[in-house]
Amino acid sequence: MPNARLALDPSFVVAPVSRRTFGTFVEHLGRCVYGGIHDPGHPTADADGFRGDVIDFVRELGISTVRYPGGNFVSGYRWEDGIGPVADRPVRKDLAWHSTEPNLVGVDEFMRWAKKAGVEPMMAVNLGTRGVQEAIDLLDYTNGAGGSFHSDLRKKNGSADPYDIKMWCLGNEMDGPWQIGHKTAREYGRLASETARAMRLIDNDLTLVACGSSGADMPTFGTWEREVLEETYDEVDLISMHAYYWEKDGDLASFLAAGVEMDHFIDDVVASVDHVRAAQKKTKRINISFDEWNVWYLDGEASKNPTDWPVAPVLLEDQYNVADAVVVGGLLISLLKHSDRVASASLAQLVNVIAPIMTETGGRSWKQTTFHPFAQASSFARGDVLRVEMQSPVHETAKYGAVPALDAVATHDPETGDVSVFAINRSLTEELTVDVDTRAFGGVRLVQATTLHDADPYKTVTVDTADSVAPVANDKTSWDGSVLSVVLPPLSWNVVRLAKQ
Repeated sequence: MPNARLALDPSFVVAPVSRRTFGTFVEHLGRCVYGGIHDPGHPTADADGFRGDVIDFVRELGISTVRYPGGNFVSGYRWEDGIGPVADRPVRKDLAWHSTEPNLVGVDEFMRWAKKAGVEPMMAVNLGTRGVQEAIDLLDYTNGAGGSFHSDLRKKNGSADPYDIKMWCLGNEMDGPWQIGHKTAREYGRLASETARAMRLIDNDLTLVACGSSGADMPTFGTWEREVLEETYDEVDLISMHAYYWEKDGDLASFLAAGVEMDHFIDDVVASVDHVRAAQKKTKRINISFDEWNVWYLDGEASKNPTDWPVAPVLLEDQYNVADAVVVGGLLISLLKHSDRVASASLAQLVNVIAPIMTETGGRSWKQTTFHPFAQASSFARGDVLRVEMQSPVHETAKYGAVPALDAVATHDPETGDVSVFAINRSLTEELTVDVDTRAFGGVRLVQATTLHDADPYKTVTVDTADSVAPVANDKTSWDGSVLSVVLPPLSWNVVRLAKQ
């Protein structure tokens, strides 16, 4: 059996764990909003029409932030359509997803849902078909204390207190030709800079996110980041990254190593960002909002647009398997490893649309396989992210060459002494024995070791079988008080938790 080794030390700190790493994304797309979080006819629906069973799953998932209302949708969205009496709201064609938007849920409803779910809102403004004025109007509506037209309008609509939204995305994927209002980097950079300056005149205590590239394979990648930040560096705090991964042509080994590609992508964006910092002689550091990431089978039938204009059509409802869950776990490891530069992240999306939570409209709800690694990482990653010194056997992949069979990261809470190790075994066939050296922490004890694995990497779940893929206790462990040995099954996501004696 192959062996690997991890050495942990509380002084090997990458950065504090950012709770904003565990964000997600709600877009007016398919059944994410209508039939997902909002389903007035559901038995658990509250007075606002929000499903209680979904809110329970959201809390269990442990999400911190929710990006809203898009996504591609936001680039054609008029936020004023979603306020005031519901009966008076206009129905619009959504060009992004070739659907009809009834505007039953808007800013006020979403903010009430966010409060009920206990999440921080991350609001996106339309810089596709709109611009500075509409953005500052929305900001005044949400954050204004009163005494102005839009803040008083919010009060009239039933929300006396400001929402105090701090995180704002300045548009979405404006580098993409598919985007409504697609712009060059210079065009977008100027508009984003002007919008950011105006927004800060209303509320200077904001975290503003400029659009980065929609993916590392974009022909403008790198150049886009440089040109956008040359225009916006002083006005923004973060630049966005988006990436989706899926198994291609049956190459499961390369798919399981998707974290290698995410690592390279983050490193390249950091290099582009820091080039602008050096060239402009700035002391301020721009970090990353990885505000769209997930497994998404982009070439699958489920991702195709409808031919008519339905309300809440079935779109992008990927059914996830065990391998997908292991990859999601590996991507979480990559995000945590880069916590010194990745300040925020959003799993895209939350319900039904490439999502960890699925629902039947008016009916049952269940957890997909990908729910579990996210929930465990969010629950147990506390304190500081630690750099792990790792020795691992390697295996060959068609896309990335030789990659370590093991990928791992650890966190340590200095206040409680708790240590959590998150690891994946990328091997398709072989168990991996991992020796975790914990001597630097003094006396610790094993609290829990779990693994998510199945003999069939393509096993999926339904509402009736959802519990058949979930983390279970890993009883293949041994402990001598300083080194913990744990056997990781092939193609598995694993969590080990330690605490002070």
